[in-house]
Amino acid sequence: MGTVLKGKIVKVLGNDIDTDVIIPGKYLTLTKPEELGKHALEPLIPGFCKLVKPGADILVAGRNFGCGSSREHAVLALKGAGIRAVIAESFARIFYRNAINNGLWVIECPNIVNKVKEGDEVIINLTEGWIQLPTSEKLPIKPVPEEILKIVKAGGLIPYLRKKVKM
Repeated sequence: MGTVLKGKIVKVLGNDIDTDVIIPGKYLTLTKPEELGKHALEPLIPGFCKLVKPGADILVAGRNFGCGSSREHAVLALKGAGIRAVIAESFARIFYRNAINNGLWVIECPNIVNKVKEGDEVIINLTEGWIQLPTSEKLPIKPVPEEILKIVKAGGLIPYLRKKVKM
């Protein structure tokens, strides 16, 4: 059985959304995802967390999402705001790995910002490698490797390793 995500596009952002926009540095003293989530994307979209249906909504962005510093707080803020997944044309390498390690789905899809709009419902098949748009068009994505699926499903690398050690 494959891994399929369904959700609504809550926002479509542009290119080069850096970690300081995702969570401003003045909030780095916060450690709980729920607290960080209250300030997610605050410089760009004040009150962003109030727009999100926790666990169901998807954020879409252009190229180089999560660039800037290597702060894990950026991933925790998005998770704390309730974002289920981020689809971007490309991710900064460190953000991408931090997302996996912290249990946030990150999916690369070329030209996604030109194919969706806010409010669209999409279906993402992570194992077969496609995103289905409301028009039924399917956009190709790279299938997610089994180990990455297991890590994100477990809630991140630490919960995954804890579960694996108990086996």
